[in-house]
Amino acid sequence: MRLRIGLPKGSLETATLQMFKKAGFNISRSQRSYFPVIDDEELEVILIRAQEMSRYVEEGVLDVGLTGKDWIMENKSRVVEVVDLVYAKQGLRPVRWVLAVPKDSPIKSVKGLKGKRVATELVSVTKSYLKKNKIKAEVEFSWGATEVKPPELVDAIVELTETGESLRANNLRIIDTVLESTTKLIANSEAYRDKWKRKKINNLALLLEGALRAEEKVGLKMNVPGEKLKKIIAILPAMRTPTLSKLSEDNWWALETIIDEKTVRDIIPRLKGAGAQGIIEYALNKVIY
Repeated sequence: MRLRIGLPKGSLETATLQMFKKAGFNISRSQRSYFPVIDDEELEVILIRAQEMSRYVEEGVLDVGLTGKDWIMENKSRVVEVVDLVYAKQGLRPVRWVLAVPKDSPIKSVKGLKGKRVATELVSVTKSYLKKNKIKAEVEFSWGATEVKPPELVDAIVELTETGESLRANNLRIIDTVLESTTKLIANSEAYRDKWKRKKINNLALLLEGALRAEEKVGLKMNVPGEKLKKIIAILPAMRTPTLSKLSEDNWWALETIIDEKTVRDIIPRLKGAGAQGIIEYALNKVIY
């Protein structure tokens, strides 16, 4: 038996393949192929645009796939949302669909869109957003380059952003967040009821979550004299109590822990100053709670 999985083609592709590699799956493909090879005989991989993924999973063409909450909502797909995988093209964070207008536009809020024209790829969600705010406006589908359309072609846009940098570069001003979205591992309802497939999907979710947790963490090892042990442990913001092992040399301990990578540059000098020796920092592939 095999599990057919869809991976997102496009902006999320590189980040997704890297995540799978850290999770323990090596995926290789030729540049133009949409059917990568994976070193797991129980998986069959196909690359599909994230915008279409939830439809194919809902219909059972795929057993499981990775796509954004935004496209699940846009397609009104009925799928099993197995797990949130919070990552994007530029980092480990949610993305936003925002309402934006030209910097010099008189429109200050969604209320100013009455009778106006809005361009977006996320048409259904945008219409629901306007309806919720009791605003009647024309919403048109954008095939791309949405940021360049205001003010000549449309009055406002609803566009995906991580940092807002592209919008600012095109002299646009964000006036509201329409939707915050994360990447999700989704499954076909029938496939998820199958005992073998469900177990395979849940195991995959476990490994992918572990790979993401490891992205911003590192391991630290060091040797510590017994009289300095309490002082050094107090410095460490560990996920759990640090692991201690007695060394053969009297009153010396080996200490190992996991910490956020962003804190390492500040903590290592403090550890050294407090008496730690032989400090080793190492990368992690997976962190499983």
